[in-house]
Amino acid sequence: MTVPAPRRTAPGPPPAGSGRRHRAGRTAAAVAVLGLVAATAAAAPAAPAAPTGCGVLVRGLLCLRGPVGAPGTYTLVYRRDEPMLGELTVRLGYQRKNSRITAFPGWFGTGRTRGGTLRLSGRVEMPADECIRGVMEHTATVFVTKWSCG
Repeated sequence: MTVPAPRRTAPGPPPAGSGRRHRAGRTAAAVAVLGLVAATAAAAPAAPAAPTGCGVLVRGLLCLRGPVGAPGTYTLVYRRDEPMLGELTVRLGYQRKNSRITAFPGWFGTGRTRGGTLRLSGRVEMPADECIRGVMEHTATVFVTKWSCG
């Protein structure tokens, strides 16, 4: 008994069936997801640069604002990024430096956060050649912002 040789056929699409429909469904779903991701990325605002005079903490942001390089009112703000159980009591202030010396911290005061935020201000006599940064103290740990120079 002889077995006939296999037939050779031209390459082409596989016969229609459930596997073909399944692949088409997956392809359509993938295209839809990619379109959604692209639309979301296009609609999202650009990420802001880190604010000047701020320090990024593990769970928050500490920022100092004021007329850097001039005497005036400076404001230090501590803001938690995430909700927390209970509020914190912290001491807020500043530290100055120039080419010769880094001064000990001066304090605006101590306060308790409300809704995860505390803002304290005070007048600072600051010469033009000095830099300044915010300082926060909580349970014997000191946190600082970046230096801001005029």
